[in-house]
Order: sequence, then structure tokens, then C-alpha cells
Amino acid sequence: MKLYFAPDTCSLSPHIVLRELGLPFELIRVNNRTKRSADGRDFFQVNPKGYVAALMLDDGRVITEGAAIVQYLADLRPDAALAPPGESFERVRLQEWLNFITSEIHSGSSPLFNSALPEATKTLFRDKLRRRLDYLAQALNEQPFLLGDCFSVADAYLFTVLRWMSQFSIELKDWPSLTRYMALIARRGSVQTALAAEAASQEVE
Repeated sequence: MKLYFAPDTCSLSPHIVLRELGLPFELIRVNNRTKRSADGRDFFQVNPKGYVAALMLDDGRVITEGAAIVQYLADLRPDAALAPPGESFERVRLQEWLNFITSEIHSGSSPLFNSALPEATKTLFRDKLRRRLDYLAQALNEQPFLLGDCFSVADAYLFTVLRWMSQFSIELKDWPSLTRYMALIARRGSVQTALAAEAASQEVE
């Protein structure tokens, strides 16, 4: 498999999951500006949407959208228990969290990367994000991970997007349970290895 990624983006989530599962894969960096990848491709030929993450399978098929990629990967190694079984109610809960993270945290923060956005508009987005973080903090007051006592693919995704908050002048230290959560996940070997590999990757022209 090949994971097309860019540093400091949502592609960190499937990268962490691949490391957790110990699956063989090739990590391929993408230049988000030029849309060229380190293997010499026009990235639009890999993912016509033009954004990471994209997972190319050994047969050439490509999966896009992080929430879909991480569930596919988890189901390759069900013994690792990074996602509940597909037919279970607990899997619905996982999908509920993945959708919340996608729509409310990931998409909710995306406009704040736009430096041309008026400050008044940024304030509206920040206020909404803070309300969503209030909800997350309350959920994580009662348990270490989103699904309870066990790390899941949803935690890999949430950790990834919460790392962006300081860029938007949102400090997670305002929510002690989120601070504990981030520190807990940051200690995982898969997370440290993924971050180190991305930092060491060569920039694509």
C-alpha cells in the first residue's frame, strides 16, 4: 500500500493507524501547492479531489477520505481492535464520532487556515469550535478514549485535528481533559514514529 500524505494535515490520522497495525506501506509526500508527489506523479491522477490523504492499494485502487481509510485499515487487522466489528452497535458509535470529528472539528476549523478571512468571521468559527471542544471535554472527563478504555481509529483522527487548535489561538489547556487526552495519545509509539517519519520526509518540489 501507498499512503499519500502532507505534513501537518489530516493524513496523519491514517498514518498513525498504519503504524498501530504494523501493516507494510510506503509513505509518499505530496506538495499541497504544486500537487506533485514524491513518486513523480501529478497528485490529481491519484486523487482527483486534489487533497490528502489517499491510500493506494496494491491492486491500484485508491481510497480517499480519512474516515473511510481508517475504517478500511482497521478491518484488515480486526485482532488489533482499533474499530469494533462492522455488525455491532459499537461500530455505529465509532462512525458517530468519526462523523462528528469530520463535520464539526475538521471542517469547522478549515476556514481558519485562510489568512484572508476577516477577523470577525474567524471569531465566529473559533466560538463554534470552542463549543464543540466543550462537548468533547465533557465526554473525555469520564473515559480516557472516545470509545471508552481502548484507543480506536477515532482517537487517531481527533488527535490529528486537535493539534491544529493552537494555530487558531485556541489553547487546549483551557480544557484539562483534552490536555490529558492529547498527552496520553502523544506517548503512543505509533504516534511518535509517524510524526518523526513525516518530519524527516523530503519536501517535494
